[in-house]
Amino acid sequence: MKDKLLMADIGNTHFHIYDGKRVEHLSYAEAIERYCETPLCYISVKHDLDEKITEIINWQNISENISIDGEYETMGVDRKALCLSHDDGIFIDAGSAITVDVVEEGKYMGGFILPGMRAYLASYKSISPVLDATLDEALNLTHLARTTKEQISYGIIASIKALIDKHGTGKKHYFTGGDGKFLSTFFENAVYDETLVFQGIMKTIKDKKIC
Repeated sequence: MKDKLLMADIGNTHFHIYDGKRVEHLSYAEAIERYCETPLCYISVKHDLDEKITEIINWQNISENISIDGEYETMGVDRKALCLSHDDGIFIDAGSAITVDVVEEGKYMGGFILPGMRAYLASYKSISPVLDATLDEALNLTHLARTTKEQISYGIIASIKALIDKHGTGKKHYFTGGDGKFLSTFFENAVYDETLVFQGIMKTIKDKKIC
């Protein structure tokens, strides 16, 4: 493994690129233009990009190398990498969808998928223009809400929290993704870290001596 390795997680909407110090979130076009000449190891769930990026000789797709005990056949490679970052915990990736996965002693136990925050908000808007709102970032779940914006936010966050709480008792909560930092504030035993997927990728690279 190289001392300074560039890694990428190619998601449904963006490239996420990690240089060991910080994570960049780029459009597909920006990432390809900026880094096509740079050696890079990546995982990808954006399969309609495969043909284009496999032509980049400096890039290596290591998606098939990412695996975790207990995984299921169609499990996303980004979720597997996330779950590899720690041997125990409940892992929440709050992006375009919210994925929740449980790992115990290094084994994947199962999980569930919810709509992302924007999808929730869009569903309210589709019901009525009156329900077109943004999330209340100062939301307090300890009492019932009294405005439409607060009540929509309460309905979204409280329902997500209830499901996570049901399966996360006694477990460390690991959050990542664009809305992960915000969502993590509603949980006591929570850590937000945007490098979690890359920690799982790096673990695989070291264990399997690739890249």
